[in-house]
Amino acid sequence: MFGNIGFPELLIIFFIALLIFGPKKLPEVGRSIGKALREFRKTSDEIKEKLEEEIQADEFKEIKEEIEKDIKENEEGK
Repeated sequence: MFGNIGFPELLIIFFIALLIFGPKKLPEVGRSIGKALREFRKTSDEIKEKLEEEIQADEFKEIKEEIEKDIKENEEGK
């Protein structure tokens, strides 16, 4: 999730956030960031799901058209 960020980098980020926001405000900021990340993940999952549904619908449409074409060709060939 954090890419190449290791423990020392996380400590530095935490220390800077502590200096900027202070010890009383830091938990609130953490909760806000957590909520934002959850909402972003939820939205991206919904978009991914919709895209997969559209791709699947297009594939079914193509298969249906191929079947209809084969049926037509078989009827004409008789």
